[in-house]
Amino acid sequence: MNSTAPGRQHARIRDPWTLRDLVLLVVLGVVFGFLYWVFVQAWTALSIAMGPAGDLSQHVLAGSWLLVAPLAIAIIRRPFAGILAEVLASVIEVVFLGSAVGPLLFIAAAIQGVGSELPFAATRYRRYTWLIYALSGLLGAGLVFCYSAVLSGWIGQDLLVVRLVIHLTSGVILGGLLAKVVVDGLARTGVVDNYAIGRRVEADRVIH
Repeated sequence: MNSTAPGRQHARIRDPWTLRDLVLLVVLGVVFGFLYWVFVQAWTALSIAMGPAGDLSQHVLAGSWLLVAPLAIAIIRRPFAGILAEVLASVIEVVFLGSAVGPLLFIAAAIQGVGSELPFAATRYRRYTWLIYALSGLLGAGLVFCYSAVLSGWIGQDLLVVRLVIHLTSGVILGGLLAKVVVDGLARTGVVDNYAIGRRVEADRVIH
């Protein structure tokens, strides 16, 4: 039985999307759409608290806007889960919460989702180590920083490197490692046992 468990496990990872997966994706998008709006309020408060350096506050909290992608990927384990979750969250922000960024946020969300998903896709959605999560946060933050740098005219500014370093660090910590902590915590509670992550944990138990 042990010899066939990995094959069954990998086949399940490549199974088509289920209605349960889609419902969870929508729930995550809605919940994090509201959470992202809360993070924007925290950004405003931090900007005021940082005084002259307040413009850098957006980079300090940048990783928090990456959280939903690795969560969705780790639980559902389907291609494009991270991208779709980020875009859904941005739709909630713009359509229902009136984000000042407007439709441009959809583009930023998609870019974040692509960056966050790449490390998991490179492993065919089979590895969920601390390193993969860290790379997810790094790439998600890095890609959206490039987009924002062009859009906001940061290129050529003296603080460009400082912005980049803070942004990437936030991405790794808040958008990568924190996501790993949250996912592991959810897995321990058993609330995600009916999703791909639960089947993977069960398969690992059989193998060992």
